[in-house]
Amino acid sequence: MPGSKRRRRIESEPIRFRWDAAHPYDARMLSWQHDMRTVSIWTTSGRIKGVIFAGSPAQLGAVANLAIGECDLVRRDGRWFLYATVESAEAAMYDPAGFLGVDMGIVNIAYTSDGTCHSGSRLNVYRKRQQSIRRRLQDKNTQSARRLLHRRRRKEARHAANINHTISRRIVTAAARTGRGIAVEDLAGIRDRVRLRKPQRVTLNSWSFGQLGFFLAYKARRAGVPFIQVDPRYTSQICNGCGCLDKRNRQNQETFLCRSCGVVAHADHNAALNIAQRGVEGWAAVDLPHVA
Repeated sequence: MPGSKRRRRIESEPIRFRWDAAHPYDARMLSWQHDMRTVSIWTTSGRIKGVIFAGSPAQLGAVANLAIGECDLVRRDGRWFLYATVESAEAAMYDPAGFLGVDMGIVNIAYTSDGTCHSGSRLNVYRKRQQSIRRRLQDKNTQSARRLLHRRRRKEARHAANINHTISRRIVTAAARTGRGIAVEDLAGIRDRVRLRKPQRVTLNSWSFGQLGFFLAYKARRAGVPFIQVDPRYTSQICNGCGCLDKRNRQNQETFLCRSCGVVAHADHNAALNIAQRGVEGWAAVDLPHVA
């Protein structure tokens, strides 16, 4: 707001530009030659022609056949990347015959209501190993150690993103094959709500649930699969069989024991079933006609 403390602080600071910041390009500043797989880029020193670009077969086909939007020229770790966006037609969304619930966690990255478990044990071991290597290089603090740290700084993030891509693709494929939608928990702000001990904070902060949810959302949109986020409260404490809510139902990380009906189940599977049920209820509420 005008006259506020935040506005005065922002207006008092000068505008700064980073040399390595991304530079946007539009159709007037880029020219693609798809037959030679080259692109010409306009610069302040003139136009650079014959720059070879690369990508996966799917990406090259999309760039050649679809309308190209804004592109970003990015310098990362001494190398140049040209990020090109294309306008792809979304598949028509169908009326779902139920929902596939997905419970996201740290021990199990994703557990579906069908009982499919995508374990995170290998990823957690990998992260602990990377953390140990970073700590050892930081303690060494030599020029070669700093060079290795700079080279490895995005390795863990790339590895986790590849796993999330694989998991999200399998979940979307399973939902599309059975004509169902996908329901996930809305975990926005969970890091601010949860209080953990210091050794557990690193694990929580490295949990890439937001990325997995984003991958599920855009892959579902491309495949025409309905996607909905539901309220995450008490999904791990409610019995899917009788609806009993008791925090003591969750015996430990894996075991769920209902104190009312005596049902024993995997805790993540029970939570995924509750998420699927809330997805059905939430989708029905969205489809209700507006009454004045």
